[in-house]
Amino acid sequence: MPPVKTVPAGSVPNDIDTGGDVYKLPPVTVNLVMVPVMVTDADGRLIAGLQPKDFNVLENGVPQKLKFFTSDPFPLSAALIIDTGMPEVALKKIQDTLPALQGAFSQFDEVGVYTYSTRVGRVADFTSVSKELTVALNEVKAYSGENNGPPVTSGPLGPQGPMINGLPIDTPTTPVSTPPKEAHVLNDAIVAAARDLAKRGRDRRKIIFIISDGRELSSTASYADTLKVLLTQNITVYAVGVEGAAIPIYDRLQRIHLPKSTKAMGYSDILPKYVNATGGGTVHGELTQADIERAYAQAIGDARNEYTLAYSSKFSIGGYREIEVQVRRKGLKVYAKRGYYPLPTPR
Repeated sequence: MPPVKTVPAGSVPNDIDTGGDVYKLPPVTVNLVMVPVMVTDADGRLIAGLQPKDFNVLENGVPQKLKFFTSDPFPLSAALIIDTGMPEVALKKIQDTLPALQGAFSQFDEVGVYTYSTRVGRVADFTSVSKELTVALNEVKAYSGENNGPPVTSGPLGPQGPMINGLPIDTPTTPVSTPPKEAHVLNDAIVAAARDLAKRGRDRRKIIFIISDGRELSSTASYADTLKVLLTQNITVYAVGVEGAAIPIYDRLQRIHLPKSTKAMGYSDILPKYVNATGGGTVHGELTQADIERAYAQAIGDARNEYTLAYSSKFSIGGYREIEVQVRRKGLKVYAKRGYYPLPTPR
């Protein structure tokens, strides 16, 4: 095993530590690749106590020498994305769980709040878990979701009143209204959050935490372009799926590559694709309020308590690089990003 700079347990602050520059990452190296890694047993329980010698890291199939390793938790920079385009009953269920979500973060974390439906909104810039975050989440509680049914645009109950040949009786020249174009711009919301996360400090683990039914339709950004942003900026996606996304079969279906002819139809649940590709484990698909609240604590805990490995890539130019992380113990599951795009080398 090559020499590895191992940060000993306890050198990263826990929730009772205060103030100061309590730990440092290795000196900035343009080709230093940071790889957060989560290891669980068959029942999904986190495995602690692993050492550098227990890991193998390959880039494009070539073994890499670890330069840095720690099992200590990192403070989080978390972009919270909430889908407000869900049916009203589903959004209300999520709104009732937001206090539990806030409680899952620690005093060392910072959280930005975003929403999306037909467009993306930024409710709050990154703030500590304090009154400012409470104010932002209270604002989200006041939002309304979609009505549980299609809009009425014609017939005796239409918005213009009585109709003849598709035109209102009183104003024959007024055109018939049409339903607004349906859109669920999840990709655009992820890109907006990722761009803001890119500005946060290197001493934090950057995550996007999505609460959604996973529908994606009519975003400006494609899935491929959105994933490239995430992998370039070393951002991990975690998600709690509700409504259709809470049905287990959706996770398996959405791992299947869609043919080009069907991409215009969007995705029924795109969450597993982002979570799997960035190393966020699995989508927590929950249906009841209590289960959703427990999923918050588990997902945020997983994000905070991952192993952190780093190596210096031998390549200074090029495109996408595949990453494979192996653990030299049987029966364990490893979750890590599948690859990355190197940033341009500064002059």
